[in-house]
Amino acid sequence: MSKPVLELVSIERTYVTEAATLNVLRGADLVLQPGEIVGLVGPSGSGKSSLLHAAGLLERPDAGEVIVAGQATSGLNDRDRTAIRRRDIGFVYQFHHLLPEFDARENIVLPQLIAGVKRAAAIARADELLAMLGLTDRATHQPSQLSGGEQQRVAIGRALANDPRVLLADEPTGNLDPDTSATVFDAFRETVRKAGAAALVATHNHDLAARMDRVVTFADGVLTPYEAE
Repeated sequence: MSKPVLELVSIERTYVTEAATLNVLRGADLVLQPGEIVGLVGPSGSGKSSLLHAAGLLERPDAGEVIVAGQATSGLNDRDRTAIRRRDIGFVYQFHHLLPEFDARENIVLPQLIAGVKRAAAIARADELLAMLGLTDRATHQPSQLSGGEQQRVAIGRALANDPRVLLADEPTGNLDPDTSATVFDAFRETVRKAGAAALVATHNHDLAARMDRVVTFADGVLTPYEAE
């Protein structure tokens, strides 16, 4: 049996505000296997984004352990956490956040150059991803020349550019109409599978969640298997 690419062990996260103390995560546990696409559902404010931030090493949880590709991260310094994040984790957000001055290919090339990949290899990888996402003929178009769905597909390609083991997606189709959302998710799922990555996808869309390998939801700050109504 293959080893998990992501393990969340008893993750706790509390936010203190003037109005109240919010215990958002109360011992959340999750194991993500290679090639698996897992949906994460729950209402706004339930802790989906907090869990993704902890899983992606963007925030340190108050307690618990995040294990990425077998590497425990709680005792690592910020430099080593950043190295793991750049090497093993990709992110897709609700809004694409593409760099407007660069075309689609360049938006996928840039993170590779930052990671030390040679330009020729980075371009070849970008073109491979654009082909997988059905965007070969849009490679030299800037974001302003692309539709919303095309922009989001470029963002997916950018997230996969450095061959991450784990892809974390926060409402990746939440800003799209239903038909475009379905098209983008199809491209997302197919591309993640071909890349051999695993994905954790936070979404409000229960129809979308139903198309994933399995779904978990929040109940009082812990994760439980999702049961459709």
